[in-house]
Amino acid sequence: MDLSLRRLLLVVLVFTICGEVAAQPADSVIAGYQPAVDKIIASAREENDAYLKLQELCDDIGNRLSGSESLERAIEWAVQSLKADGHENVRSEKVMVRKWVRGNESCEMISPRPCKLNMLGLGGSVATPKDGITAEVIVVKDKDELDALPDEQIKGKIVVFDVPMPPYSEQDGSGYGRVVQYRGNGAKWASERGAVAALVRSVTAYSLDSPHTGAMRYSGGPEIKKIPTAAISVEGASLLHRLQNRGKTPVVKLYMEAEDQGEVPSANVLAEIVGSEKPEEIVVIGGHIDSWDVGQGAQDDGCGCVVAMEALNMIRKLGLQPKRTIRVVLWTNEENGIAGARSYAVRHQDEVHVAGIESDSGGFKPQGLSIDLQDDDKEQLAAAQLSEILTLLEPVGATRVTTGFSGVDVGQLKPTGTACMGLSVDGRLYFNSHHSWADTVDKVNPKELTECAITVAASAFVLADMSGKLGEE
Repeated sequence: MDLSLRRLLLVVLVFTICGEVAAQPADSVIAGYQPAVDKIIASAREENDAYLKLQELCDDIGNRLSGSESLERAIEWAVQSLKADGHENVRSEKVMVRKWVRGNESCEMISPRPCKLNMLGLGGSVATPKDGITAEVIVVKDKDELDALPDEQIKGKIVVFDVPMPPYSEQDGSGYGRVVQYRGNGAKWASERGAVAALVRSVTAYSLDSPHTGAMRYSGGPEIKKIPTAAISVEGASLLHRLQNRGKTPVVKLYMEAEDQGEVPSANVLAEIVGSEKPEEIVVIGGHIDSWDVGQGAQDDGCGCVVAMEALNMIRKLGLQPKRTIRVVLWTNEENGIAGARSYAVRHQDEVHVAGIESDSGGFKPQGLSIDLQDDDKEQLAAAQLSEILTLLEPVGATRVTTGFSGVDVGQLKPTGTACMGLSVDGRLYFNSHHSWADTVDKVNPKELTECAITVAASAFVLADMSGKLGEE
């Protein structure tokens, strides 16, 4: 057995045991890219525009919900900014998106005492009647508890899902995937049992009485009534639960003016460095330019947008031209529809996408990349190859490779065989401000944002210039 095969089998063994590929020493071919990567690191640390771009996007324009005027201003800003940086083929591509408008809303406890409950309607929810909904609440700790209750205890009431998100841990991460299902499906589950509305504990492990919004969905047949649904703060959900546990029956009034206004035009934004030898082969880097209509959409996903924009700028300023094309894509409508990524995948289905990197986890300290391929065997090989590439980023500390989920937007390219990747960051603080009024520029560390852009720039350049492709022998 030759040395290279033994090394590959070792990498696969590590993956099998722990699901994470440990960094391997770079081979001679990959090591040849170290001078270029070192130039990217040194140049970016001396000067870059990532944090300035973030301020222009978030401070000057603000949050950017699909269908809003502010999102259209952000799209125009991105096109002009990319043109000013001198990129090629800068353009916007029309996408039809769903326009949901929040309107006025409020939630208050009427009994056993008057008390305002901080809330945010969930995206896609229907409105309450014009006089609101006043009803007793029934609080449950999870769906199993809801399922165990008889219909008469639920019918005509407001169901409150008080499901805590666990604190972040190095081993298990945030636990977001386990609890976010209540935000997405809570209204359906409550409506099936005869409830008149649903309230969901905000998906965060940390709160200063701050509600966190997000998308919900109605599913099932026409017999399932659409009921209004909102997120309340951790403190509000806990209060209602404590009162119920002491034998009291809280009464809540919910008022929402939410409205679905149908489809309206929006756009993805694209820009490129065209490849010198294989321009038809594309490496995509990007984030989503839309956000929720609270805060500034800084971590989610202003950071992802400016990381991709500035990564392309870092490469161009140094005069580095890879063999393949590197394309920035700023997807629209990720938060409440994924229409931008789906439209891009269909419009560009005949193009060869060899790799894609999405940044949608905030601008925190980068740790490496996740990788996801349609073919499991190719994914394992690609993970070993990517591990060698990321040894070049040892000065930044972004050397870790994990397998699995890459990103909602770039993941739309996965069925075509594209090596889909996601920027991995230190996620301990991400969900503190996620989808809330607190998602603002001041939560972003400029140094960490720079290192995110360096990681994407260096990775994209090597992927676009190396002779082979990830997942191929």
